[in-house]
Amino acid sequence: MPAEGDVIDRLCVILTGGSGAPTMALPHPDLVIAADSGLHLAASLGLVVDLVVGDFDSVQPDAVAAAVRDGVELESHPADKDATDLDLALEAAGRRGATRTIVVGGAGDDRIDHVLANAGVIAAQRHIGVGPEWWVGPARVWPVRGRQVITGNAGDTVSIIPVDGEVVVSTTGLRWPLHAEPLGFGSSRGVSNQMIAAEATVEIHSGVALVAHLEEAS
Repeated sequence: MPAEGDVIDRLCVILTGGSGAPTMALPHPDLVIAADSGLHLAASLGLVVDLVVGDFDSVQPDAVAAAVRDGVELESHPADKDATDLDLALEAAGRRGATRTIVVGGAGDDRIDHVLANAGVIAAQRHIGVGPEWWVGPARVWPVRGRQVITGNAGDTVSIIPVDGEVVVSTTGLRWPLHAEPLGFGSSRGVSNQMIAAEATVEIHSGVALVAHLEEAS
């Protein structure tokens, strides 16, 4: 039993369409949401979906029918909507009390517009309450507004990409350290740094940055 005052995360996994299923094992979630065709990922990841959100333009109808038979809830939106399925799924996660959310996949295959939109949605201030992070292939990506501790191995790649505001960064445990350094939007200075130990930290003193950790292939 947790001690009084302990904070317990309510973990949500959101399955998205496109490529990039994670190579890392997912922790056991409290809630699983499929964003439209993300429903097709569930079986391969050994997950049971609680909710499917979207306009159902890319998910196979037989998969939806099977989900309904299994008691999965559907949240249907019109095709002429003003938000992506991932955006709507993150909103749904918030309504269901998620405090940490792992977005799976969403690399987009040939849809670079989806990749760019997904990055922006995950970094958006409106979703800060659900604690989003993005797991795609061998990478984990966090929108960081404060301190992020990264665990991995020496030689792993860490990239820091400024996305909002006047980003000022300090790091430890990286080959090329930053000490309260400004990274303006569009700067590539933070790309392809390397871990020199099993742990690194990224401190964002102001603004918002996407921090990507890519495990070195063994």
